[in-house]
Amino acid sequence: MLFKHALTLTALSICSASFAQADISARFIEGAPKDRFEITSNSDCLSGPLTVTINLDGSAGVLIFDTTASGAGVEVFQPFELTSGGSLVEQAPSVMDGDKALSIGLSALPKGQTVAFTLDVDGTGGAREITVNGGEIVGASVVLMADGERRSAKFGVNAKAVLANSGCSS
Repeated sequence: MLFKHALTLTALSICSASFAQADISARFIEGAPKDRFEITSNSDCLSGPLTVTINLDGSAGVLIFDTTASGAGVEVFQPFELTSGGSLVEQAPSVMDGDKALSIGLSALPKGQTVAFTLDVDGTGGAREITVNGGEIVGASVVLMADGERRSAKFGVNAKAVLANSGCSS
């Protein structure tokens, strides 16, 4: 009987809030006039609190957030707007024009749930600056902070970044 309880406790600890068992994906969708980011959980084990950061530093297109009419961006600008998953957001980001990173504080990110937002992303690397394609976001990253630990994944040419599940049964 003691062995059975030990297995139950082990199973419960595997599905803790620790991101070590998290499985999230971030997707960038180029749009006009607004670009969109979607952060989705594919795990039962991400109960939070947690912070998700989109970091454009290192992107192939030398990307920035273009949130005001004056500043580093080109032509069209769009401020940050939360479009999905608002009930999960504990702290929305303050995004300044020309910023390369934004962080969203979440209470949790349950399996199947998506937090999505729009704003304008511009390239400053010399290509067509007003639109961003999947190849230009390569090298940007999504960073997950939970329980004082950090994990990250890079965006690929498919404009997606995935933090793979590392052992939680979901």
